[in-house]
Amino acid sequence: MRVGDGEHTYEWIDGWAKIPDTESARDGWAHHGVAVTAAGNIIASHPGTSELLEFNPNGDLLRSSPTGLTECHGICLVNEGGTEYLWIADTGSKQHKIETNGGYEYQPNANEPRVVKTTLDGNIVATIGRPDLPAYESGKYTPTWVAVNEERFGGNGDVWVGDGYGSSFVHRYDKSGNYIASINGEEGEAGPFSSPHTIWIDSRKSEPELYVADRSNGRVQVYDVEGNYKKVFGSEWFRSPTGFATHGDLMVIIELHANIALVDADDNLVAQIGTNRAVCDVEGWPNVRNERGETIRNNLLEAGKLNSPHGVAMDDAGNIYVSEWLVGGRYTKLAKV
Repeated sequence: MRVGDGEHTYEWIDGWAKIPDTESARDGWAHHGVAVTAAGNIIASHPGTSELLEFNPNGDLLRSSPTGLTECHGICLVNEGGTEYLWIADTGSKQHKIETNGGYEYQPNANEPRVVKTTLDGNIVATIGRPDLPAYESGKYTPTWVAVNEERFGGNGDVWVGDGYGSSFVHRYDKSGNYIASINGEEGEAGPFSSPHTIWIDSRKSEPELYVADRSNGRVQVYDVEGNYKKVFGSEWFRSPTGFATHGDLMVIIELHANIALVDADDNLVAQIGTNRAVCDVEGWPNVRNERGETIRNNLLEAGKLNSPHGVAMDDAGNIYVSEWLVGGRYTKLAKV
């Protein structure tokens, strides 16, 4: 089926990713990002484990790579001199099914929350841990996303880390992982961040900018790449901005509360796709509860309607790939028409 209209029309390909049907895939609570390689393959994560999954554009599984992480929550692909790497934000805990009652709860494992740099097949080559700041003497640190001011685009290689589930900071490091500075929203007129879930270096304009999905505040804050506040937008239409992707002058901004917004180079809203706000009011969302009160996979999923978008990426053809946050995961391709 098709969604959108005019120049923003897409073919909705439901169940696009061919993930082997296993118990861990069915019962795992997916909570991860998406990225696209130079070859046009799509990197995502297994619903129940931290394995990286690589698919071709048709959704065929090419490779499954263990990472040793708890969760591949935020995935950022970079290209350094022709070699591709992934920066992955590992929250250190993941929702697991509890066999005794059929429910789910966060079960931390031995991993501390951290950010790692890996090869495409999951081998860790660098790690960035929690910065040594007074805020963390008592505050929580749970990194959710990474953005890199890539040298191939004229940047200096700085690595930015969003502490989206912790103390709502965004931290800046140099390309070697040395801490530089932090921002928390108090620098500008919009005010403090509340769950800066995803961050993104936007290169659509002559000067790159840092976009912050200030999710719980329902807005996007924009900074320059030195950490100086520039503007805020989207409060009039966003409920929960969660992730970014760009193609040409177009930016796709997904919302956890079942929406995709398309904005132009000036951040004006030009279209919305797959909007399904009502599903977020269902008891147990992003899943549902059965007659025994157990959490089960959402049985209200419909083609053309979103449930809980969490990760997004675009390829060179302008196709959109979306991963959703729910039991069993949901991987959708929106093919540009």
